[in-house]
Amino acid sequence: MNIALVLFDLDGTLVETAPEIRDALNDTLREMGLPPAPLAKVEAWIGHGTGTLLLRALSDATGLEPEVLRASALWHTAEPLFALRYARHCGTGSRLYPGARELLRALAARGVRRALVTNKEQRFALPLLRQHDLQPLLDRVVCGDTLPRRKPDPAGVFDCLRWSGVAANEAVFVGDSAIDVETARNAGVRAWALAHGYNGGRPIASARPDRVLLRLEDVLG
Repeated sequence: MNIALVLFDLDGTLVETAPEIRDALNDTLREMGLPPAPLAKVEAWIGHGTGTLLLRALSDATGLEPEVLRASALWHTAEPLFALRYARHCGTGSRLYPGARELLRALAARGVRRALVTNKEQRFALPLLRQHDLQPLLDRVVCGDTLPRRKPDPAGVFDCLRWSGVAANEAVFVGDSAIDVETARNAGVRAWALAHGYNGGRPIASARPDRVLLRLEDVLG
């Protein structure tokens, strides 16, 4: 491979996290007297960070627009409550996609740098990585609150390119959603997308990545 750096998304790419996010979200909604959300909706809300996910869930449960909710007492109650519940569930109901750890080890053996660029906030991303023993296999981790801007802004990818000294044409971004494809395009790196994961219920081919991967090990060849 003419690749010196592989950047990965987290949720829906390396780890299937929707079940534990649903559990934390529904604990929060029940405590607030609101109806729970089904897994399919939670999967469609994943991708922009936990704050946006919670806003979408509250909007779905109450019928209020997200802009109205953000300025409401309901939001100020829900946000810290969800943070506590998700911290409790983080790593308990998620699982690695097949081949995730083996892929990272294989890339390391080939001398390829491995970075993570996720919109998940650090307080949730790092415990999740530790729970699944992924952090030692990554050279750099950029979370949704590491920099002032998050995906699809290319800032996280640019940060990893500068850190590694790798040129954009020697890097590839592996994700599972249109957000990841757009991020790669904005950064000028190749966009590879997995058929599994969270893309709002739409086939990942509709995002027009450079390559669609049926499984994680396809990154190797």
